[in-house]
Amino acid sequence: QVQLVESGGGLVQAGGSLTLSCAASGRTFSAYSMGWFRQAPGKEREFVAAISWSGGRTYYADSVKGRFTISRDYAANTLYLQMNNLKPEDTAVYYCNADSPQPGVATGPYWGQGTQVTVSS
Repeated sequence: QVQLVESGGGLVQAGGSLTLSCAASGRTFSAYSMGWFRQAPGKEREFVAAISWSGGRTYYADSVKGRFTISRDYAANTLYLQMNNLKPEDTAVYYCNADSPQPGVATGPYWGQGTQVTVSS
């Protein structure tokens, strides 16, 4: 079992930055891949970014490449998403996900509760 708790969401102006965090507990942190997904009002949940169990491989949706950076801190058992140059279309609830069998392609069975990101124009 893996428990995930997101934080760091908020309201930011277009062009601004935010860093999301996802604290993980339960299974050994280095044993599974992790990722971020988001869901905007009236839309389906979509993939944002993922990182392998070793941290050696990262994956990004085309819509966030060059603006978002995913990373993980093994000492802190925490996943991060650094978001720069935010756009109004980035507004969504952001979810942390763990243990995907195919990072960037499939979801894992573990989800956090979500954190709201709102970007004003």
